[in-house]
Amino acid sequence: MSLLVSLLAAVVVFIAGWAVIKRYPTVIVLFAAGLIMIGLAILFGADSILPKNAKTTGLIWFDAIDIIRLAAIKQVAGIGMIIMVAGGFAKYMETIGASGALVHACISPLKALHSPYIVLGLCYLVGAAMVPVVPSHGGMAMLLLTTMYPILLNLGVSKAGAAAIFCSGTIGMGPGTGTALYAAKIADIEPIVYFVHYQLPVAIPMILVIAILNIFVQRYFDRRNDDVYEESIFASDKVLKVGPPTYAILPVLPIALLCIFSKFGYSAIQLNTVTALLLSWVIGVIVELIRVRNVKQVFQDAMAMIKGMGSLFSTIVALIIAAEVFATGIKLCGLITLLLDGANAGGLGITGMSAVLSGLIAVVSFLTGSGVGALTSLGSIATDVANGLGGNVTQLISSMQFTAGLARGISPVAGATIVVAAAAGVSPIAIVRRTAIPMAGAWIVMMIGNYLLLN
Repeated sequence: MSLLVSLLAAVVVFIAGWAVIKRYPTVIVLFAAGLIMIGLAILFGADSILPKNAKTTGLIWFDAIDIIRLAAIKQVAGIGMIIMVAGGFAKYMETIGASGALVHACISPLKALHSPYIVLGLCYLVGAAMVPVVPSHGGMAMLLLTTMYPILLNLGVSKAGAAAIFCSGTIGMGPGTGTALYAAKIADIEPIVYFVHYQLPVAIPMILVIAILNIFVQRYFDRRNDDVYEESIFASDKVLKVGPPTYAILPVLPIALLCIFSKFGYSAIQLNTVTALLLSWVIGVIVELIRVRNVKQVFQDAMAMIKGMGSLFSTIVALIIAAEVFATGIKLCGLITLLLDGANAGGLGITGMSAVLSGLIAVVSFLTGSGVGALTSLGSIATDVANGLGGNVTQLISSMQFTAGLARGISPVAGATIVVAAAAGVSPIAIVRRTAIPMAGAWIVMMIGNYLLLN
């Protein structure tokens, strides 16, 4: 692939970013930019543009359109399903008054802290502690939005501030996290050893820094009060229906189930996020049947789950599919390869290359919205680079793995960013500006921690 097509792709990416900032429809912008870059790749000689094992239509220009179908299948079956089910569950909890019951139960003791932003920082710590159990960035964002978002709003945090805190939980630690498993494989270390000996000592100060910075950053932006709000997917600006006090348990039931039935709890049974949400929905319907004893009314309320899933598909999941097409175009035009070649020509030591490769990971993760995709596209060179420089491959891959998660937290096309932006009724850019400083602070702490730990 020639240098010219990579430079043209960079121009397309820049124009797409400008269009999003100028409030052009984000879905159409991403689709258009992705298809333009795919078209450029074809014009400059690409003869295979489909993912591995995908069957061609027989005409490469038709394959370019088929990429949209393949992206939809991939995303709806993965993070898209988690987002739809979690959003539908949130709607159902709101409909039956369970969210209101949780807010009512928590609001008085939390107000005793006399600072909604300290509560906000504590909410981040809770989310960070849950990452080893729920490693999906988008899934975790939705679970926390379901339970803690209404509480923060009632304490006085803005919708954008309350949503952004859940987008910044991107450390990516734990033996079950995709990027951590990949990093452990590259470093030739058992995942649990990598987690305990190489992730936790660095992750803990990173988490504390993110929590503290979020307290100040979200308060600063809330006081500026310059966010432009649109329609939210949650009725966060309305008075919440308050159900019986015992209903406060229902919104947190998915998290409890995921903790209990996991490798960290009762390991003989392990639930995934979607199953835990669906099981909690079924339990909620049964509880409602016992309390209300009106089958027709209970079933009508239960439809809030289905309607919520549908509305999220038309808003959030469509954006994620578009972002996948956009990322495909970037890869096909060789923009990632161009960045990598530039780094290899730098002639730096292991610490310098660690910073450079982390920077590349950050760029790729920012552009594609995928930490896993960024790490797997560049992580394979870590061993060769470390051996060539006589350095520690664990230091190199660990910094790359942490960076992949942190950069995803400032990507306007990442699934979790799209989710929380829709929850707050603001643009993804509004969320990114609120997460940038905490993520940057955590990255500095991570680089220092990795250097001290492995040198």
